[in-house]
Amino acid sequence: MTLPEPVELGPAVVAESLRAQVADAVRAALVAGSMAPGEVCSAPQLAERFGVSVTPVREALLELVRDGLLVAVRNGFRVAEYSREELDATSDVRLLLEPEAAERAAARPVADRVAAAEALRAAARLVVEAAAAGDVVGHVRADRAFHAGLLQLAGNPVLTDTVLRLRDRSRLYGRADAVQRSTLEQAAAEHHRLLDLVVAGDGAGARAAMAGHVRHVRAEWSPRDRRG
Repeated sequence: MTLPEPVELGPAVVAESLRAQVADAVRAALVAGSMAPGEVCSAPQLAERFGVSVTPVREALLELVRDGLLVAVRNGFRVAEYSREELDATSDVRLLLEPEAAERAAARPVADRVAAAEALRAAARLVVEAAAAGDVVGHVRADRAFHAGLLQLAGNPVLTDTVLRLRDRSRLYGRADAVQRSTLEQAAAEHHRLLDLVVAGDGAGARAAMAGHVRHVRAEWSPRDRRG
């Protein structure tokens, strides 16, 4: 098992921030495939790797259990395994929610869309840079930040939380050695097109673009023939 990189911490980091940083690092490792389905990790093991106490690490791992990325077992936490049918079902739910969220974001007042555009474009650029470098973990982190910002623009925090969990779960079978750079670059380019449509207030176009984006991720990141 390849563990995620250590978290760089300042002396005044509070427990909640520490937990969140550990959760983000482990989530990226899971989605990028450096922690594979079925593998088991432990809170003490990761705490030693990060150089932090066990408590925030255990709290972070329990959060990922709630998100469906890990399963609590007797000797630690096992990376969740999903069947082809479960991945298809997750993709179906995403197709019900994410295009609607994109259309809602495009319907927000012009001032809101313009205010959000700068941060979203910065996140989209990071996705492009990570894709160009073949950096799967960096791509996952930047991609999640972009979609989180777009979902927040839609204005429904429950929708944001639900979709982000589904996105993480649907990309659980990504592999650094299996995801082609062209796949990352295509997904990155789709972000800019999607953002242009949202900023322009084109709800129908944003809905269609997001639907295509979700289907692309399902087909390329976790192919249907990878799991039985």
